[in-house]
Amino acid sequence: MAPSADVFATTPLNPPDAIFKLTADYKADTFDKKVNLGVGAYRDNAGKPFVLPVVRKAKILIANDETLDHEYLPIAGLPAFTSATGKLIFGEDSPALKEGRVSTIQTISGTGANHYGAAFLERFYGPWAGKTKEEKVIYVSNPTWANHKSIFNSVGCTPVDYPYYDPKTIGLNLTAFLDFLRSAPAQSVFLLHACAHNPTGVDPTREQWKEIADIFTAKGHYAFFDCAYQGFASGDLDNDAWAVRHFVEKKVPLLVCQSYAKNAGLYGERIGALNVVASHSGDVEGGAQRINSQLLLMQRSEISNPPTFGARIVSLILNDPKLFAEWKQDISSMAERIILMRKKLFDLLENKYKTPAVGPNGWSHITSQIGMFSFTGLNPQQCKDLLEKGHIYLTANGRISMAGLNESNIEYFAECVDKVVRGQL
Repeated sequence: MAPSADVFATTPLNPPDAIFKLTADYKADTFDKKVNLGVGAYRDNAGKPFVLPVVRKAKILIANDETLDHEYLPIAGLPAFTSATGKLIFGEDSPALKEGRVSTIQTISGTGANHYGAAFLERFYGPWAGKTKEEKVIYVSNPTWANHKSIFNSVGCTPVDYPYYDPKTIGLNLTAFLDFLRSAPAQSVFLLHACAHNPTGVDPTREQWKEIADIFTAKGHYAFFDCAYQGFASGDLDNDAWAVRHFVEKKVPLLVCQSYAKNAGLYGERIGALNVVASHSGDVEGGAQRINSQLLLMQRSEISNPPTFGARIVSLILNDPKLFAEWKQDISSMAERIILMRKKLFDLLENKYKTPAVGPNGWSHITSQIGMFSFTGLNPQQCKDLLEKGHIYLTANGRISMAGLNESNIEYFAECVDKVVRGQL
């Protein structure tokens, strides 16, 4: 009997990515007041994609530099970038950097950093030695960035939820989170959002971070930090790196994934980094040199060498004091506009429309949350009505991108939210 000609007959149909489908549906919508609050990308007050002025300057400098070529980068990435990106997240005076305990490689944005971070743990994390995929658990917040689970599953790890968000308070469920940390097996791996939690916008306070770090120390847990929004949350780069630096100070074993998609607006350039902090420097057991050698091996086998352009842009910005100062101003202006939209939305719902509360504290969660995203507290049916009747594109869990709001559409959005909460849309 001849073999079947259709060798991929058993391939199932996978549904389209929910976020990218929202954007596609939005673009196809002809309604004049449509609002896109699904995409996780910054928009200016006119609703347009924003190229940071400092990035434009860096691109011109690169274009005019005739000494640059298109040769391969080293496997770890552009040295000027990998050196500077570590200083940005850990601080120039970080003992981990000064002691040579940090291994850094350039990655395909934060997605690539998460992929390599999980793949490295899957192969080399001591407490996982001899364990099955099901036993190689990375605990992730409930909820978390949708791609986390897919990435971790793809490299042989098993993502498992830990309690984080409390829908009753539309805030942090600190007690349940801390209890879970205490009861988890020693040396468990926990994914933590360094700042501007995606998708909720709910971050621990510094005092709460200290409690979390103390439990990590007591239990020997491993901190898998994802930092996609440094500077974009509060407008201050150092402030947004505080949790990571505190964990380093407490000697918690950790790695940090970085992305420059949001804070430099380099969404399509896919520039990021993975930083693994070792307990020792050099070529000893657990040493940074051994860790670095394995990161290079993974990079070589997957992409061989990282791309150049985005790394050159970020490297120029991080290493030139004048450009760095301009970048901090650009970041501050983006963060301030989002904070302003939060305040205006709160005022419209709370004071103008007097919209019935969806949480115990009115609509104050809109301003207490931080970063690009906000969990509105709206239920799936209300979100469905906003989409189908109001032409407002948001995810079914009530998450909105605050960057999608501006002076031209915020009134319409608030009016629709008021109506949907009252059952009148």
